[in-house]
Amino acid sequence: MPDTTIPFEWEHEVASLWSTLDDHAPETFRAKIASLAAELGTGHPAALFERACAHDSTGEPELAAPLYAQALTAGLAGIRRRRAIIQMASSLRDLGRAGESVALLTAERVRTHDELDDAVTAFLALALADTGREREAAALALEALSKHLPRYNRSLARYAQALLQPPP
Repeated sequence: MPDTTIPFEWEHEVASLWSTLDDHAPETFRAKIASLAAELGTGHPAALFERACAHDSTGEPELAAPLYAQALTAGLAGIRRRRAIIQMASSLRDLGRAGESVALLTAERVRTHDELDDAVTAFLALALADTGREREAAALALEALSKHLPRYNRSLARYAQALLQPPP
């Protein structure tokens, strides 16, 4: 099993570079991320993930999706694993593969729960809309939103559930 530890300094450098994304031309940013990723090794899950993110964030979802898959296969863990699922599903949707996106995100919704739950739901709603399941998409989005409103939480959650029923 490859070493999957990540030095604190590396994490800091990656975070610092991401904070300046808009200051770089896309190809320059991708090259800088690739250079940092090489420090961990080409097959390191976090290195693969960061390279995928760089492609994704600079308009290359077709290059990002396979890298996300490789990172997951290599054992990507923690919050990066969950982010990889969300971001890969988004890339697949962008590539016209919304059905695959729905499958990934549907499985992810029941797999674990954390601060990214509503992001999983939001991207699932987008993918569902792209597969012709607009009412289900709206219901999921409204249910997620209902948790964050200062009032009308229960009412909105009930209306969201009602969207799952056939229209009168």
